[in-house]
Parts: sequence; structure tokens; C-alpha cells
Amino acid sequence: MNAASDPDDHPARAENLLDTARLDQAGTQVRAQPFAFLIARDQLPPAAFDELATDFPRYPSAGFFPHEARDCGPSINRLIDELTSREFADAIGARLGVPNLGAYPSLVTICRALNKRHGTIHTDSQSKVVTALLYLNATWPDISEGCFRFLNRTDDIDDLVVPEIRPIYGNLVAFKRADNSFHGHLPHEGERRVIQVAWLTSEQEKLRKTQRGKLSRLFKTLFGGLDRKLGAGRDRNAAHRD
Repeated sequence: MNAASDPDDHPARAENLLDTARLDQAGTQVRAQPFAFLIARDQLPPAAFDELATDFPRYPSAGFFPHEARDCGPSINRLIDELTSREFADAIGARLGVPNLGAYPSLVTICRALNKRHGTIHTDSQSKVVTALLYLNATWPDISEGCFRFLNRTDDIDDLVVPEIRPIYGNLVAFKRADNSFHGHLPHEGERRVIQVAWLTSEQEKLRKTQRGKLSRLFKTLFGGLDRKLGAGRDRNAAHRD
């Protein structure tokens, strides 16, 4: 018979980076109108910042790209595992009126930097059930550019539902997709770290969006300068359909 293992021989499992209880802490906003959304701050432990910053992917071009574990260090992959877990998804869904959100397939995309083309007003496509964005920037300058906005209209970036959300470490926004779930941000060029999770209507939609994202990554790797030029003159109230 083998001797019982000494508990000290096995390091304790690290505590989760995310805790659903933090979604209910003071300051969290949950709204049903004009569409269902939540805003929750301080969702990540301060002590994890340095490791997450080191492990964040170093994409050579701007935009959102499908998550690939090989691009990321272990702490980012662990965070994504927790973001897409059934427990966390169901907690988000419960606050947005979407039961069993964790049963839907999830697509993770990551952005390290933007150019001015990004952030135009949109609702998200009908294939998205809920979208969540978790920000990982240490600080943000005292500007509105790049700050997330929930909006009342598709043609006015300044018609805010609530004050804009700065994209700083631990801030999380999530919303249920609707025909009026308008959102966006003012044009910004430069680093803006964010992990996005979209829970989708089907595995087919996940595959389609993943393939499209990989093609976009290839295009931006080859023609990133052109992509940057195309967005340089973006109108502040510009919108797109998806």
C-alpha cells in the first residue's frame, strides 16, 4: 500500500482571478433600459496586474484577434478560462436576464492596440447573445478617446446612457445584444488592452467568426499601414452594422 501523500508536497491551487461575488460589490450598475447591461469595476486582484501585463499577447497590428493560447502567457490563458467558465457566464447572464448563458458557445478576442478606425457605433450582430469586455490597462490619460460608451442612438456618440467607462485594469462591461444596444468610443490610436468574450447563438457562428478573425489578422499583418490610413479620417459619429 502506498503511503498517504503529504499535503505539503502539493502546492495549493491559486485563487481565482475572477470572483462572481465581486459583481455585486458597491458601485456595480445593472440596468434593463434602454437595453440590458452591467458595469462592474475592480473585478481583478491588484496583485495579479504585473503577471497579466507580462503575459498579455504582443500583436504586431491593431484590432481584435481570436484568442490563441500560444500567443499568451499562462496567466492570460487562465483568466480566459475563468471568463468563459460556466459559473462566470451564468453569473453575467443572470444579471442581464439571460438564463444559462454558459450553455452558449463563447468566442474570445483580444486587443492590444487600436487605430482611429475602431470604436464606431454599432449594436453587435444578431449572432451574439451577450458580449463582455474586461480591460487591463494600468492607467488611462485624462481624455475621453477610447473610453467605452453605452449610447441611446446610432448617430450620436455623445448621447450617453451612463457616463463613459475608462478602460482601466479590472473594469468590466457586459450587455445583452438588442436592436438598440448601441455602443462605441471616440477614435483612439495606441495601446488599449482588452479581452472580449461573446456568447454566440451557435457553434457555426463561432467557426465563421473565428475564420473571419484569422483572415483579418493576416490582412493586418501584411497591410497594417493601409488599415491605419483608412481610419485616420473617421468621423466621430461613424457607425457600422456589426
